[in-house]
Amino acid sequence: MMKIYLSSVLFAVLTSLSLAASAVETSKTEPAKPASVQVAQAVTVNLNTADAETLQRELAGIGATKAQAIVAYREAHGNFASVDELLEVKGIGEATLDKNRDKLMVD
Repeated sequence: MMKIYLSSVLFAVLTSLSLAASAVETSKTEPAKPASVQVAQAVTVNLNTADAETLQRELAGIGATKAQAIVAYREAHGNFASVDELLEVKGIGEATLDKNRDKLMVD
């Protein structure tokens, strides 16, 4: 009986040591990968120099038609005096301007 008990205890100890050694080896060979963090870069779009593609790509709610309308307005009326003048472009409303106000500039 004593022999069976000692065999069981020895088996349990060896199994525990084996699992511990395996865990240590795994942590040594596979370094933890840092979490990928993407930082959004703030893009500023100049209403007086941006082409239609840039306007469409960088501004929320501005598709190809509205981007072309902005460029056409600029060509017809000259450079924008302020960001708020964008409201004069057909199809651009307060909501669209508010979504993009931080990205827009004029010079």
